[in-house]
Formats: sequence, C-alpha cells, structure tokens
Amino acid sequence: MVGLPNEIYTSVQVRGLDRVAIEEFAIPGYELMCRAGEAALDCLRGRWPAARELTIVCGSGNNAGDGYVVARLAIRNGFSVRVLSLVPGERLGGDALRAYRDFEAAGGTARPCDGDGGMALSGDIIVDALLGTGLDRPLEGRFADAVAAINVAGVPVLALDIPSGLHADTGLPLGRAVRATATITFVGLKLGLFLGRGIDYRGTLEFAGLGVPAQAYAAVAAPLQRLDRRCIRRALQPRQRSAHKGSHGSLLLIGGAPGMSGAIRLAAEAALRAGAGLVRVATHPDSVATVTAGRPEIMCHAVTAPGELVGLIAVSDSLVIGPGLGRSEWARQLWDAGLDAGLPVVLDADGLNLLAAAPERRANWILTPHPGEAGRLLGVDAAAIQTDRLAAVQELARRYDGIAVLKGAGSLIAGRSDGAVSLCDRGNPGMATAGMGDVLAGVLGALLAQRAEPRLAADAGVYLHARAGDDAAEAGERGLLAGDLVPLIRRWVNPV
Repeated sequence: MVGLPNEIYTSVQVRGLDRVAIEEFAIPGYELMCRAGEAALDCLRGRWPAARELTIVCGSGNNAGDGYVVARLAIRNGFSVRVLSLVPGERLGGDALRAYRDFEAAGGTARPCDGDGGMALSGDIIVDALLGTGLDRPLEGRFADAVAAINVAGVPVLALDIPSGLHADTGLPLGRAVRATATITFVGLKLGLFLGRGIDYRGTLEFAGLGVPAQAYAAVAAPLQRLDRRCIRRALQPRQRSAHKGSHGSLLLIGGAPGMSGAIRLAAEAALRAGAGLVRVATHPDSVATVTAGRPEIMCHAVTAPGELVGLIAVSDSLVIGPGLGRSEWARQLWDAGLDAGLPVVLDADGLNLLAAAPERRANWILTPHPGEAGRLLGVDAAAIQTDRLAAVQELARRYDGIAVLKGAGSLIAGRSDGAVSLCDRGNPGMATAGMGDVLAGVLGALLAQRAEPRLAADAGVYLHARAGDDAAEAGERGLLAGDLVPLIRRWVNPV
C-alpha cells in the first residue's frame, strides 16, 4: 500500500475525474487508456519479472480497451500473448475499439472465449480486463463463466482497475467476482476496493494516476480518507521536559464482571502503554486480583455500588466503560453512573449493548462497535451492517452523535459534526481474536486522557492499534494474541 493516495472515491466521482481530465485538461481519452495499459504492464513486470506468457481476458467497454492496450504493449515487449474476448473487438466502441484495432495492427489476434474451461486460461499470468466499475447487477452467462474459469485456473491474476464482478462502491461480489492476486486501479481509488469483501478479492493493490493533474481533484470531495501516521502526530503532542504523571491525564476504566476480568485488564494495560499518566480500574471485587496480577502500575478498586465511583470519577479526565462489564444490575448501575459524570468516554462491548437498550446522544464519546454490536445499535443484523459499512458508520454517528468506530477489516471512523469518514487499511486477520477490542478501547481512553479531541483520538487510536497488530503479526498471524500488541503500542505512541 506504499504510494497509494489517501482519498477514496465513488465510481461516479472517478468517472467524473476522467471527464475533467479529457474535457478541461485536454488529455485525450485514448491517451489515458494507453497510459493505463503502460502502467499495468509495468506493474506486471515488476511483480512477476519471470513471466513471459500472458492470457488476457477482454470483455466490454473501456476495461476491455485497457486489456487490448496491455496486449499490444506486451507483444512489443516480447511476451507470448493470448487474448480471449467475450465481446468481439469490432463490436466495441470509442476508445476501446481503437485499442482493439491498434492491437490487431500490431499483429495481435483475439480468440472468442466461451468461458467454460480453465484449460484455455493458462500461461504465467492472467490479466482480468472483463468489466470495469460500472457493473451494478449480478453477473450471468458467459461473463459469470469466465470469472469462474479465471478463479480455478491456478494462475496469478492481475485485475485492471477493479476485479470483474466486484461492486465498485460497496465491495460486494455481484454473484461472482474475480479473486485477483493484484489489482492496479486508475485515476482514483474506488470505495469497493476497501469496503465489504473487496479486500478479499483485490489482492495487493497498486495505483496509477495516469497523469491526471492535481487540479482535477480539487473540487471533488472524497467520501473516505485513508489514515496514515500523521494522525498520531496530530493527536499526541511532544511532551514537555517538566512533565509529571498528572500532565498526561487520569483514566478510569469501568468493567470486569466475575469471569470477565481479562477484558478490563487488557484495556488498562494498553492504556498505560498508550501513555496515560494514571490508570485506575473500577471492577467487581471478584476481579481485583486478576487485574492487578503482574501489573502493579494499575490502580484497582473494588466497586459494589455506583456511589463508590464518585471519588474515582472526580479525579479522572476520561472514562472507558464496557470491557467485561456484563449486563447485570451491577453493570447497568455503573454504566449509568459513568455516563452521568459527563466526562469524555469510550463506550465498548457491553457498554454498547446497554446503550442499544437505552439509546441516548452525546457529543463527547467514542463508540466502538463490531458489526454485531453496530447491528443492535441500529436495529438490524450484522449482515446488513457488512452490506454497506460506510452507510452504517455514518448512521451510527448521526443517531448517537459523537464519534463512531465501526471495527473490522477496514475499520471506519465517522463523526456527525463534520461528516468526514476515515478508513484504517492497516491490520491483519490475526487480529480477529478475543480481547483485541479491549486493547483498542484502552488505547482510545488513554488518548482522550492526554487531551486529544475525540475525533483525533479515534483516528490515531485505531491506526496505531492496527500498526501494532501488524508488528505483532511479523511472527505469524495465526496464534496472535491481543496481549501481544500491548508492549508494541509504545512504539507507535512515540512517533519519530
């Protein structure tokens, strides 16, 4: 993902950028197509330098045109090229037809593709040039068969612009979609490459801007922004040499019902590693020993009734409510007391489930649901959340105010006040394990305690949590534990 821009656009916006480049900056459409083909061939040669035999599967529209350009350039560069077409080249229009004719003039020949067998899809690399970003209905017939044949061929696949069959805005496969080894996308990053299941289908992502001037993007507001390490610098200012523990905030974490003490312990230790000056835990008496074992820096308090929180809240700058809290009467009373304090708060786990049962709004909290919790907050199921994650996180922020973090692969952060949505495309499948959300909650609470504004805290906390997860996965994703991230957080809250 090195070298990717941060702005992510809808398919309509990217097509608009194409038009601006052509109409206002006088870049001919065929010139853009040729640049796309050149970039794709460069990508292919860089990724698979030993490849000499290409199978290029061309469908319709400009995506097919891109494929014919790749084929022509590959022939010129000494590749053995087989082109299979689902739509006869002479039936294409505009720039795609020109690309086909130039391919023929270079000595290329396209064979009709019936899409019914992997035997024809051989070679070192398959190039997917079937369909572009305009697809909005399930694939059928020969196109669906061709996608199936590509996927079973056992050959690396380079997708042009977007894997065919993937919805360019939601990232959902439309019946079938190509599972690419790598995708090179053009002009602008598309939402569907980052949302839904797009990350399962795109493979490694590369980008080519095709020389579209920066001015063309100025009037287009990207609905999604990738996070980078600059968000950490914005949230965490350099410390003064005269600092003391009180300078870096006091955080109170509320949770840890009997049998669930591990969650609040993970959150508390993560908060310490994220730089909170003082970390206190209010927990059930049965959980005190587990919380303090091996980590004496955590100040742990046994709490049996909400009145016992008063003194702890009075010396706190921010709260985390929910890790291991449960849904008992004890939990509900502590939840009420914590929210009544009016402090900046991170609401996680059962704190969110209690909110779903008694909805309210406030501007100074960060909500951190996974898809199941988000579904309960919005009155739908997890599948509905995953179908349109962008709309879901925006609705969470609208309905509950404050900042919403929709966790999962490609975590999204939204705030009602500014309408901006951030995406974290770091992290890895090894992080799909128990306790990972508790660690994130502790990090977010620590950033709030250190006086970061809720939006800055959410962006930075999600990003550095994911980067710590990637560091932890260097030894392998399978078997990664939430606790493995805790010592690595320190590296990311001290940006150089």
